[in-house]
Amino acid sequence: MIVVDANLLLYAYNSSAPGHTKARHWVETVFSGTEIVGLPWQTISAFLRIITNRQLRGERLTMEEAAEIIDEWAALPVVHLLSAGERHWAHFKRMLLDGKVSGPMTTDAELAAVTMENAGVLYTTDRDFARFPGLKWVNPLDAK
Repeated sequence: MIVVDANLLLYAYNSSAPGHTKARHWVETVFSGTEIVGLPWQTISAFLRIITNRQLRGERLTMEEAAEIIDEWAALPVVHLLSAGERHWAHFKRMLLDGKVSGPMTTDAELAAVTMENAGVLYTTDRDFARFPGLKWVNPLDAK
């Protein structure tokens, strides 16, 4: 399962973002493919929080526009919305402690835990995910 971090979605929907063209192509390819795409609620929430924040530079959407995009993704047959499961705390705690996490990195630990719970591979541009032992992750924008 491909688990998507918000940064790829944000780059894909903001034409002034670095890597926009590659991110847009990657998102369109993956969302129209056959492999299951997991969208954790953390990813959706981060996308909504950032893409609608008028105080940030770059293209911004209204909440209505952003919600419509989420509806479109959720309607795709390959997209599964991912929630924490019964073993979430065990995975999350391991990511927090083994990853030596504090403060803002807690959110990354939670995303890593959801990815591992669902036996997925996290697709992200954030190299900080290397700190989580056992997490499989790929930066698709670096792929040759």
